[in-house]
Amino acid sequence: MLNQSLFFLFPLITVLAGIGDLLTMKIPNRITMALLAGFCIAAPFAIGWNPSVLAGHLGAGLIMLVVGFAFFAFGWIGGGDAKFAAVAALWLGLPQLLAFVVFASVFGGILTIALMLFRYVPLPQAAERVVWIDRLHTLAEGIPYGLALAASALAVYPKSIWINLLY
Repeated sequence: MLNQSLFFLFPLITVLAGIGDLLTMKIPNRITMALLAGFCIAAPFAIGWNPSVLAGHLGAGLIMLVVGFAFFAFGWIGGGDAKFAAVAALWLGLPQLLAFVVFASVFGGILTIALMLFRYVPLPQAAERVVWIDRLHTLAEGIPYGLALAASALAVYPKSIWINLLY
């Protein structure tokens, strides 16, 4: 039972992060901290204390943290996105890191194009009164890239080591 609970921890919190970013344009630190704490609790069950596997997960998180903060420094993504990408990579590990980055690039590009097109279409008055829709429609706002990161993490997750928790 504990194994199945741990298996669903990452997808559940990841979905919350993606939806939260879509609605508020923010990924709160409590989301990334919950994922980090969840990894620390779940890792011994899935990974054990195998140093090479653990190093692969820590390495993936560190690589994504450095890349994410470089992207943040250039203004390409928000700080919450950078932290969320790093903790998602921590869960996915090195074997899934490239797939995660490719999916994030593709999903992020699709999201960006879709939002840019959406922003040039007039909103019905009823939609203008919905705060999060109006925010997404505003040209000066950024892109809720956490949504693309969450979708990417969920796309890659079934190939990760965590699937072993179900068996």
